[in-house]
Amino acid sequence: MTDSPLGRDLMAGPPPTLLPVDPAADELAAGDDPHDVVRRHPESPLAWATLAEAALGDGAVDDVTAYAYARVGYHRSLDLLRRNGWKGHGPVPWEHEPNRGFLRALAALTEAAGRIGEDHERNRCEQFLRDSSPEAYEALR
Repeated sequence: MTDSPLGRDLMAGPPPTLLPVDPAADELAAGDDPHDVVRRHPESPLAWATLAEAALGDGAVDDVTAYAYARVGYHRSLDLLRRNGWKGHGPVPWEHEPNRGFLRALAALTEAAGRIGEDHERNRCEQFLRDSSPEAYEALR
């Protein structure tokens, strides 16, 4: 396929969305408590995804709490994606480290939705993860 007069192949679909560095990433990498990080950076998809993943892996936390954390991370992610040019579809590459907060929140929401019996949402989120990044789907599922 040749390039269009606009300079890119319009049949190729939307360009990948590349999110900016998450403001909580360094604090989480340094081992700060995710609850404290969320308090300092409530806009951070990565912080919410970290809480959701911990809740999903911790028998002391119920699945509804894990679902709530994952859902907040997912919605914070959608806001961030839209602010960065995403139009509701298209690739969000796993290879771009700042995208991982969104992808991890989406994977956690998929898992948590399944645990509380929200099968329609689980299926929708699973497909969304696969469509956004097949590599993330393989890495996180």
